[in-house]
Formats: sequence, structure tokens, C-alpha cells
Amino acid sequence: MVKQTTIRSEISLKGVGLHTGKEVTMTFKPAPVNNGYTFVRVDLEGQPVVEADANYVINTQRGTNLEKKGVKIQTSEHVLAAFVGCDVDNVIIELDASEPPIMDGSSKYFVEAIEKVGVEEQDAERKVYVVKEVISYIDEATGSEIILMPADDYQVTTMVDFGTKVLGTQNATLKNIRDFKAEIADSRTFSFLHELEALLQNGLIKGGDLNNAIVYVDKEISPETMESLKVAFGKDSITVKPNGILDNLTLHYPNEAARHKLLDVIGDLALIGTRIRGKVIANKPGHFVNTQFAKKMSKIIKAEQRNQVPVYDLHKEPLMDIHKIMAMLPHRPPFLLVDKILEMSENHVVGLKNVTMNESFFIGHFPGAPVMPGVLIVEAMAQTGGILILSTVPDPENYLTYFMKIDNVKFKHKVLPGDTLVFNCNLISPIRRGICHMHAGAYANGKLVAEAELMAQIARNPQQNTTTV
Repeated sequence: MVKQTTIRSEISLKGVGLHTGKEVTMTFKPAPVNNGYTFVRVDLEGQPVVEADANYVINTQRGTNLEKKGVKIQTSEHVLAAFVGCDVDNVIIELDASEPPIMDGSSKYFVEAIEKVGVEEQDAERKVYVVKEVISYIDEATGSEIILMPADDYQVTTMVDFGTKVLGTQNATLKNIRDFKAEIADSRTFSFLHELEALLQNGLIKGGDLNNAIVYVDKEISPETMESLKVAFGKDSITVKPNGILDNLTLHYPNEAARHKLLDVIGDLALIGTRIRGKVIANKPGHFVNTQFAKKMSKIIKAEQRNQVPVYDLHKEPLMDIHKIMAMLPHRPPFLLVDKILEMSENHVVGLKNVTMNESFFIGHFPGAPVMPGVLIVEAMAQTGGILILSTVPDPENYLTYFMKIDNVKFKHKVLPGDTLVFNCNLISPIRRGICHMHAGAYANGKLVAEAELMAQIARNPQQNTTTV
């Protein structure tokens, strides 16, 4: 079992945003298990949080930009790639502006900051999505394509071809994420001269200089453009090297452009929110195709998690039998719909019900075609969740549980006499003031038969031995 990780202590970096040109302080802070990567805008009222989630991507024109409830994070990919490359699962990234500092246009300085404070294991298992079949996404407009296939480790290969002689066709491969620092982290962002001219004319590149972007000269530089570049970069003179790159910068690798594209792929796919065990092959990758693929993967993983059938030993001695359940729940037959509690922790509970033909509701639902009513499956899940919430008080026999809200209820398969129902309830948020918000799933015959988000509250029983309606 691989454990989740976070950084040992906080550390700050300062710089300017590439596109905003604004001074920014960025602080990395340790985060609890299952936090993932979260950005915090400390310059805004309430210090709003924007999770690194593909569903928050609003545009990819000049980087991967996120927005949640009007709060923006620009060019997130280089920072996220550094955390994936350093094998960090959970971190809080505080910013006093919308954009992380560009530094030298790579992930190098972020990796160095992470290594300076160190990484530590946490007491929780890392969630990994193991790729079992080929998954792909293609952007028909550009021909860009990403393919994900089974592999023993997380591997990435990028192939770039911009149709220009100065750059040509390049490939880059990362066979193991442990090699990110040595092979990928210092690969800098790049731009073509014609793109740079457009950005400068529209005032969209204010924090750039010749130390944080490789500029490929794909056209003849006019005297006017040369003067604009001098002003933008604060240089007395600018020339083009024989390899077609503006001066004052030496390539780290002949294929640095392909390596930087690989860095971007890793950073953008961090928005999936789950580690991947598989091989990514990206042909002409860009932030749009990367994030579209991340959204697709996020949906696939969430769907599989919802439909994954938990495996329990139904013959093992239960944590709670029917007598212990009745000592805690106020419900009584025929409305007691949980027979056993198999597991329970601070965050989840697993219950069981054996559905027999003797159930009273089968008399009328339906004569000659007995089917367990969906509302009673939901009630059974709620009773199972009630065990969890009542376990937080010292005298559960003096409390009743009441429904507050039910959302996203789905019924997928019929439940018939002879079925064994297993209920798995997991907290969505911590229990506060006696209010429990959870996701519940009901399983039978190796299938998810129903699911829902439930909210309930416990309240003192005004009369001992009073049952709920």
C-alpha cells in the first residue's frame, strides 16, 4: 500500500506572473489527507479556495486557467507538474495574486522549494486509477490526440510538430515519474515570434523576459518588431542565434520544447484529481486537448468509483448484530431495515439487510411481482447512516434521527426477495452540530442498485422509547 504524502513545512517563493506582470508571493503549505491540490487566494476577502479540478478550467489560450465562483487562478500547470513530479499528493498553494510566478518558465524552482522542505508520508492510502483498457481523446480541429494505455508505472510520451523548420519534429519520454526532476523539471516554456508579437501588441505578456521563455524565430524580424522586443525585454540589443532562437538563452536540451510540452501534460492531467497508473501518449499536445482529456478521465474515474462494488465477508462476525442495532436505533419492525453493521469508522459505515419474502411491503408491492420499494432502500441506507451519526453521542438511545435532505437519488436495478443488500455510507463532510451529510450506495448481486446523497440530523428524543415516523 502506497501512502499519501504532503510537504513537511511551508515555504514561499516570489516572482512575477508571465501574463499579468504582477508581483506575487506564493506559499506552499502542508495539507491533510485527501486534500489534493488547492489554491487559496489570500488577497481576496474570505480567502476563497479553488481546487485543482479539470471542471474549473475556463480557458486555455495562454496556459491552463481555472475559475470557481468568479475567483481565478491563471497558468496553474507548472506548479502542479512540480508536485506530481515530486510525488506529493496534498498541498495548499496560497497566492496573493491570480497567477503563480513564472520564474524561469519551467518547474525547476518549484521542485527545489519542495525538496528544501521535504516530503512526508501521511496515514492514508493513495488513490490510484489503474488503466485497464485504452482511453483516448482527439481534437478534430487540430488533430491533437491523447491516448492512455495500461502500463506498470505512470509514463508520458509527447510528440510535437508545429510545421516549422526552426523547431521541426520533436519527441520526449518520461519512463518513471521519479525522473521528473532530472529530465523534465528545468524545461522552459517557449513561444514563436509571431505569437510573441501578437501578445506584445495586445499587452498580454508583461512579466516575460529572455530568461523565462524560449523564443523560436519562425519569420524575418522587422526593424519595428526588433525595437518592440528591445523595449519588452529591457535589452539594448537582441539578435537571433544560428539555431533560430533569440539570444541570451541557451537550450538545456535539443528537444526542450517537447520536454516542456511533457511538463505541461503532467501539470494539466493533475487536474484529474487521481493518480494514474498507465502510459500517456500525447501527439501535438496543448492545454486545450490536455484539459479536455483530464475532464474525460475525471468522469470515467468517478463513474467507476460509484459503480465499484465493495467486497465484504458476509459470514464474518458483524460489528453490530440486530440486538446492538436496536439498542441504538429507535426504529422497530416492520420498519427496521438494517440487520447487521459490518464496518464502521469515523467517516464511513457498512450495513446489511437480508431481503426475504416475509417483508410486509411485498404484500402490496406488487402482488405476483414482488419488488422492494425504492423509498425503502433509501430509508435503509439512511438507517445505516443513522448508526454512524448516533455513534458520535454517548447516549444514542436518547436521540432520534430526522431526514433533512435527499439529493441525486438513482435507482439502477430491482431488489427482489432473496437478495442481500449491502449499504456503504461515506461522509461528504465532517459531522457538525449533529448534522450528517453522506453519500450512500446500496449493492446487491454484484451491482450498484441505488445511490443517493443524504443529510440527516439527530435530536434529543422528547419521550423515551418514542419511534420515528
